[in-house]
Amino acid sequence: MGFHRRLAPSGFDRGVGAFGLAACVMSAAAAALGALPASAAPQDDTRAEVDRLYTQAEKATEAYNKADERADSLREQVGTAQDEIARQQERINTMRDALGSLAGAQYRSGGLDPSLALLFSDDPAEYIDKAAALDRISSHQAGELRDLQFAMRELAQKREEATGKLAELEKSRKAVARHKRTVERKLAEARQLLNSLPYAERAAYDRASRSGRSDLPDLGDAVPSSARAAAAVAAARSVLGRPYVWGANGPGGFDCSGLMQWSYAQAGVGLPRTSQAQRYAGRQVPLSQAQPGDLIAYRSDASHIAMYMGNGQVIHAPYPGAPVRYDPVGMMPVSSVTRV
Repeated sequence: MGFHRRLAPSGFDRGVGAFGLAACVMSAAAAALGALPASAAPQDDTRAEVDRLYTQAEKATEAYNKADERADSLREQVGTAQDEIARQQERINTMRDALGSLAGAQYRSGGLDPSLALLFSDDPAEYIDKAAALDRISSHQAGELRDLQFAMRELAQKREEATGKLAELEKSRKAVARHKRTVERKLAEARQLLNSLPYAERAAYDRASRSGRSDLPDLGDAVPSSARAAAAVAAARSVLGRPYVWGANGPGGFDCSGLMQWSYAQAGVGLPRTSQAQRYAGRQVPLSQAQPGDLIAYRSDASHIAMYMGNGQVIHAPYPGAPVRYDPVGMMPVSSVTRV
């Protein structure tokens, strides 16, 4: 995802350290706006609050993505369980029909007491043959009954599991809606605060927030670690300038993890949906060894993620109002580097 604010100097030496988001914000504000007089402190506080709201919205968006991914998985599991229940029910119906036929045959062939049947039989040898067949039918019927009982127990278990998954799905749906409301509320609050700034302050803040490179920066001569990484890099570059859309994974818009997922999907690689899961989608390497295509996770909770492009630059989807763009790798504290 990514609602962070700008901007630390580029280069690996700013990639890790104790600087929090607020420090990045304030250094960006100072660079964009210059030294502010004491009377500008309220606007300073407003900008800091906007950044805090964007960060909270970013975390809520990743929670939304996680819940939505879980809901999709549960829907698939519920569908599979319902198909299995239908097949099991059909099997039980077939077994019941077969048992009914056996019971009818037993009644027709063995309804009389065996001694009386022998007395009335015209051919004792024929009776003995029938009795032997009846014994085999009874034995087979007992086996079929045992199979039916087992199948019915299995069906009851599958129904119980499906009921549990349906309840979990409903819980996940509610979580999705809750996280969505949180994101929307935080973004609305941020927009309201921005609109409260004087026009000049708001315009300067907007320029600072969009100061990522729109042209192609010098990415150096580093090469991707693999063909799939090279394909993902090419895909990410192809959507430079596309809008940030929270909860989206392309191609018309992206949030931060959506951009990583879509870019690697173009390379034939399936990534998880959230930045927290993406940080574990490969082998972790030191930041000093980063190569184009590596995933750079930010903050200790990995609530933001970008793709390393070379020469201390990443490409990412920052936050609403800021399109897919290049930024220095050290724009926020780096928590991990993952080679997919």
